[in-house]
Amino acid sequence: MKHAPSPLSPQAWITTMFSSRAACSGGVIRRNLRDIERYVGIAAFEAELRRRGFHAMENAGQLVIFCNQEPIRFVL
Repeated sequence: MKHAPSPLSPQAWITTMFSSRAACSGGVIRRNLRDIERYVGIAAFEAELRRRGFHAMENAGQLVIFCNQEPIRFVL
């Protein structure tokens, strides 16, 4: 299935995502990994996470992004 390109540039897509209320308040956001690959590219997205000092975890094709610099503890 072919998707139409995003009307936003990769940088605008990243800016829009990290401008959300949850991201601005240091919360958690979730995005489909396929969307990140399509609109920005994984390498560019990971570079942006490093630049901001944020962390992310992947599960079942979803990326959970922690929009803060706090440590993450994995609970079983």
